[in-house]
Amino acid sequence: MTIKPQKILILAANSKQTVRLRLDEELRDIKEGLQRAQNRDNLELRYDLAVRPRDIRRAILDYRPNIIHFSGHGAGVEGLAFEDEIGNEQLVTGVALAGLFGQFSNQVECVLLNACYSQVQAEAIAQHINYVIGMNDLIQDQAAIEFVVGFYDALGAYNSEYDSGSPVEFAFNIARNAIELAGVSGELIPQLKKKPILLPITDLQEI
Repeated sequence: MTIKPQKILILAANSKQTVRLRLDEELRDIKEGLQRAQNRDNLELRYDLAVRPRDIRRAILDYRPNIIHFSGHGAGVEGLAFEDEIGNEQLVTGVALAGLFGQFSNQVECVLLNACYSQVQAEAIAQHINYVIGMNDLIQDQAAIEFVVGFYDALGAYNSEYDSGSPVEFAFNIARNAIELAGVSGELIPQLKKKPILLPITDLQEI
């Protein structure tokens, strides 16, 4: 059986008004992990930087991803920090993101919000998407990078013959442990939310 490649879309934003994040390092380490992954031929990556709200919609329509990943700042209930036309912060609420992502629930299996205080957005999005990962607190750069690198390392190596749970659940557990292995704090900050009635997309079950 030919397995359909899984598409990963990374959206990153770090506006002029916010603390600088190590987004280049995060992206580089993710790319390196995917290139060496056992299942690398079944994973495709696209990334957009300095993302504005309209860019979210356009990227999803153009690329049709199975995994959407946001890297940047979060402001709790106020939303996630994207950029406006001149690079200043523009917050987008969880309700707005859930309304958009919900239109693509037949193809998007997982949303990963690598941003502080993003659990509130994760809970809103999880009403439409099978798996959503958010952060329940402030997460330091190193912990955030260790988490996402561990997540994609595990996702790219998932083997249903040996590994328990779905690919996303397996990758999430490995990613949390990656923070501990690195000797930094924050392994309990990432939270995995599931759609109330989980209807998994079969393609992602066999990466």
